[in-house]
Amino acid sequence: MSQPETTSPPPSRPGLMALDEALSQLLAMAQPLEGEESLATFDADGRVLAQDIVSALQVPPQDNSSMDGYALRCADVIAPGARLRVTQRIAAGHQGVPLQAGEAARIFTGAPIPVGADAVVMQEDTLAVQGTHPQAVPEVQVQSVPQRGQWIRRSGEDVTLGATVLHRGERLHPASLGLAASIGLAHLRVIRRPRVALFSTGDELVMPGDVAPQDMAAGAIYNSNRFFLRALLHRLGCEVSDLGIVPDRRDTTVAALKSAADHHDLILTSGGVSVGEEDHVKPAVQSLGALNLWQIGMKPGKPFAYGWVQRGEAGRAHFIGLPGNPVSSFVTFLLLVRPFILQLQGAKQIQPVRITLPAHFDLPKADRRREFLRVRRNAQGGLDLFPNQSSGVLTSAVWGDGLVDNPAGTTIQNGDGVSYLSFADLLS
Repeated sequence: MSQPETTSPPPSRPGLMALDEALSQLLAMAQPLEGEESLATFDADGRVLAQDIVSALQVPPQDNSSMDGYALRCADVIAPGARLRVTQRIAAGHQGVPLQAGEAARIFTGAPIPVGADAVVMQEDTLAVQGTHPQAVPEVQVQSVPQRGQWIRRSGEDVTLGATVLHRGERLHPASLGLAASIGLAHLRVIRRPRVALFSTGDELVMPGDVAPQDMAAGAIYNSNRFFLRALLHRLGCEVSDLGIVPDRRDTTVAALKSAADHHDLILTSGGVSVGEEDHVKPAVQSLGALNLWQIGMKPGKPFAYGWVQRGEAGRAHFIGLPGNPVSSFVTFLLLVRPFILQLQGAKQIQPVRITLPAHFDLPKADRRREFLRVRRNAQGGLDLFPNQSSGVLTSAVWGDGLVDNPAGTTIQNGDGVSYLSFADLLS
């Protein structure tokens, strides 16, 4: 990444807040929710653990074979070609009998190692031999000299008795569920879901399906934000009440906020958080609680609001207002709302993973704000830039697979290392 230009960048406008400061203030407000529930392990994907998970057993519970083959004693095979009597057959879920000198056990993957055996030879390195007499015991010819312990999975090599295998605050994923099941847990204690009320404001908004494209009135637009915000909230494990589109009137905005505050932890809106005459969200929230309207030094996504709405005598509902432009709303959700919701759930890992990758593009003009550029990884291991970075071009977020976090006042030259945030991580 190129160094900031030698000439000093223009001074920030009064009130422009750094993104990191905004996030710090936001997270300070996100006290973890009270309330837990017991959930079937099958259904716990994406939820946040409410307690440490300690194993009451070893995994695997006893030494077992990691191959189909023959369990034997290394002392009986001191040179290739040794022949051993096959005196038993052990399948997974069945227990063998102790192995004597000169004997081998036909064994299958996952089957317990019989007492006396100290190695497994895979079947590809053996030759089954059947004697000519009908009553003859079958034999196996071992074609290679085994090493002690080969192809044996030891008891407890995955999980030891008393080990903490999952920790409070971890977000569960499919492998976590499998690990919990491997120590016998059919249910898990998890933090309750955040309850989120979602609505959009704007008389220009129309729902897809209500009006055909050819019948759209001048100035009308389809409400795209409602769709991706609802999906993002669901991905974070929230219970979402979709309150639809609220008209640009103060009375309807106040009514929607009062109703939403009664049963929700967070009210999330998009649009209406600027300072125009038709932006009624700010005065409506202030009449019911408090609001801070932040101008954040980031691009896209400068207008952002945080506050609260009083809930009866005893409580408050958090309020977050996102900008109306779709890419601005999308990016500010990922960088500010996502960690806020994870913090509400007591998650330990709330920040996305950053990696440095080479830019395969030029950005010759530095911006006074911190930029989040929509990019896509290419076959050469670098990043390509979507050509139109406008906050209204949602195509850029579909085409891209992540964001470049570019500091304010910084240009980029082809080949510079840049900080990359993957959508796969941000959308998980």
